[in-house]
Amino acid sequence: MHFQVTELTEQVAHTARDFSDQYIRPHVMLWDEQQVFPIGIFKELGKLGMMGVLVPEKYGGAGLGYFEYNVIIQEIAKVCGSIGLSVAAHNSLCTNHILSFGTEQQKQAWLPKLTNAEWIGAWGLTEPNTGSDAGNMKTTARREGNDWILEGTKSWITHGISSDLAVVICRTGEPRTKNNSTAFVVERGRPGFTAGKKENKLGMRASETAEMIFDGCRIPDSNRLGEVGEGFHQAMKILDGGRISIAALSVGIAKGAYEAALQYSQQRYQFDQPIANFQGISFKLADMVTEIMAADLLVWQSCDLKNRGEKVTKQGAMAKYFASEVAVKTANDAVQIFGGYGYTKDFPVEKYYRDAKLCTIGEGTSEIQKLVISREVLHG
Repeated sequence: MHFQVTELTEQVAHTARDFSDQYIRPHVMLWDEQQVFPIGIFKELGKLGMMGVLVPEKYGGAGLGYFEYNVIIQEIAKVCGSIGLSVAAHNSLCTNHILSFGTEQQKQAWLPKLTNAEWIGAWGLTEPNTGSDAGNMKTTARREGNDWILEGTKSWITHGISSDLAVVICRTGEPRTKNNSTAFVVERGRPGFTAGKKENKLGMRASETAEMIFDGCRIPDSNRLGEVGEGFHQAMKILDGGRISIAALSVGIAKGAYEAALQYSQQRYQFDQPIANFQGISFKLADMVTEIMAADLLVWQSCDLKNRGEKVTKQGAMAKYFASEVAVKTANDAVQIFGGYGYTKDFPVEKYYRDAKLCTIGEGTSEIQKLVISREVLHG
């Protein structure tokens, strides 16, 4: 690894931390309980350049690298995993797909509106019956002259209702054949593109998750990203970077849970002393901080590889797998340290506990990460 945290990275982290404390923290539980997707917050983040972190300045982005992106996601997630998740999905999935595979004309048309959060982005791969089995997707795109007709339903889509634009992967060939899918950009308002059911989730409740339905939705060929048949390969490359996002999100949630538990253990007295003095508690804290640091280093390594333009498939999967499992374990131990209070909504750790679990599922389950890692190890 060849990375050093620069003054720029520290300044970006400080800005994200201050914004989160001032504008997100006071509303966290209200948004969570009422499942409010606070679009206004993302507009403000857009003004700070945090909705186009990796996009070059010529397209309206901040022109920063993965180190800065990492600290932005972590600092937001320490306060609210939901907001961190939505910032990650907008940046690394939708916006990054257009940046990575769009033509110059497409980039000029869509990226400026996404980077300042005038438009909120979504990314559609998952379907009701095809999660990891993407080669068997049911959503299709049929060529008709110079247009494409989209039919089908995408599920578990972040910003499936509120997005202004979605990158959608559709099957354009036979099921389970090679090169059978293609990526398209679909703007909200096109006839046949509607929102479906909003999911009532365990955690990440302020990050909107819903279906996107395509019923004879007609789009021009100019909305196609890359060549016909490249969709799945594009999606896998996007997910390589997306896993870094979820890893950073996981570390942020873990740090938030750990810091809350550490503070509580020093303030909570039993038997005339802080409970942090008891070995049963202090050893939990030792495990938490050690595992968080290990996860954090895996994320930084992945960011370093990304910044240098190197392959990140194995390292990204390792970071995502390990960090997400650490987030769940840390949040679980934090609830245990809080005892009965940890099981109430008067204290923050129950929300970290609920939010953390999504990190082991979204953008590829822990089991899928093991599959990716083992394939890389065995076949390179």
